[in-house]
Amino acid sequence: MRLVSITTTRLFLAVLLGLFLVTSQAQQNSPFTRFGPGEFYSNPHIISRAMGGLSAAYADGYNNNVGQSINFNNPATYSNLYLVTYDLALTFDTRSLNRNDPAEKYYTYNFLPTYLSIGMPLKKAKGLGLAFGLKPLSSINYSVYGTQKISGDSLLTLYNGHGGINQVFVGLGKKWKTLSIGFNTGVNFGNKETNTRKSFINDTISYQKSNTTYSTSFSGIFLGYGLQYEVSLKKRENLSTRVTENFLLRLGITGSLQQNLSALQDLKKITYSPIVSGDLQIDSIEIKRKVSGNIILPATYAGGITLHKTIANSRGLFELWSIGLEYSSTPWTNYRFYGQSDNYVSDSWLWKLGLQFSPDPISGNSYWGNVNYRAGAFWGKDPINADGLGMKHYGLSFGAGLPIRKWRSYDNQFTTLNTAFQLGQRGSAVNNISENYLQISLGFSFTDLWFVKRKYD
Repeated sequence: MRLVSITTTRLFLAVLLGLFLVTSQAQQNSPFTRFGPGEFYSNPHIISRAMGGLSAAYADGYNNNVGQSINFNNPATYSNLYLVTYDLALTFDTRSLNRNDPAEKYYTYNFLPTYLSIGMPLKKAKGLGLAFGLKPLSSINYSVYGTQKISGDSLLTLYNGHGGINQVFVGLGKKWKTLSIGFNTGVNFGNKETNTRKSFINDTISYQKSNTTYSTSFSGIFLGYGLQYEVSLKKRENLSTRVTENFLLRLGITGSLQQNLSALQDLKKITYSPIVSGDLQIDSIEIKRKVSGNIILPATYAGGITLHKTIANSRGLFELWSIGLEYSSTPWTNYRFYGQSDNYVSDSWLWKLGLQFSPDPISGNSYWGNVNYRAGAFWGKDPINADGLGMKHYGLSFGAGLPIRKWRSYDNQFTTLNTAFQLGQRGSAVNNISENYLQISLGFSFTDLWFVKRKYD
């Protein structure tokens, strides 16, 4: 039995954390991130992304051909962990911002972190597992401008913003026969900085330029929950071939409680003159330091159902296919920033449909027959409501789980490369501004067996 050395493990974690921290500096440029707490990542795990966002009723862990990943969207799945697993993902994101009147397009290309997590069984015989990790929840990054006429002069206003919410989490999952329950807790933290610059465009009169900056940092403890219940609908065994087929139905519920973040805010209003090295302050109009307040993030809810078929023989247990449907909702009208609601956000909801299948995992004769192919779709209402008309959000996804190491009965080290391609649109013909995006995501699941007592020296 091969084990990962302490040195290799430390090096692995250092490299993964370094990649995460470096790529976390890059965020997409989108005016939609200006509203509320920014744009939330609704489908964080790569497997979930490839299946239209399906996660509440998705689980893996005991199927040889699927491998093992960490479904942190539903902590009840931690009870399925049977080997120590490292889960890492990165995403390439390209977007097209479209304006109807006047007609204009704007493109951005970005390299984004997705998550870094570790899961392990605490007591396999009792179905008790633990997971922890780091992931971004939302991003704020925009730069837009507008012009207007005031007393015959043109006023140019430039809006900039950056920041977002990150999460450090730890969770437990416990299984009792067909019922699994779990929870996640940890800290959500981040910052939000908005900057508004105003300047008059005039050839004869010189006006001073103004700059108003709000810089807010925040943090708070969160609590998420998850539940899954699985029942066998039909089971049949072929005595001659010693193959057992099983059709199973899995129900899943997951969500998070409403959260209160403690915040500190700095306000700076100045007039300035632009110079080569930056802004030369002329006068300070208003300055406030460390103004305390609260940010309320609303609760989230999701529920789903999955039907799947497994097959077992002397080589192990394999999943042939699964298909599921899920509904999620977030009451964003409950969002508050320093006691103020945001008129540009509204309650959101999303339907998600996903499927996964493996052509021929049981024979082991073909690599491509052992690959897990995934596809999905999602449609619903986006939380952004900038024009008061509401924004539709819909798209398609597909991907695959590619085994890097072949599963063997005597080998407890294996790696799976999970891929996901998402094509989506936010907004429609009724909105003056809409956004199309393509996300290409890669996720790696590294699995190993730890803490085995040596039989021989």
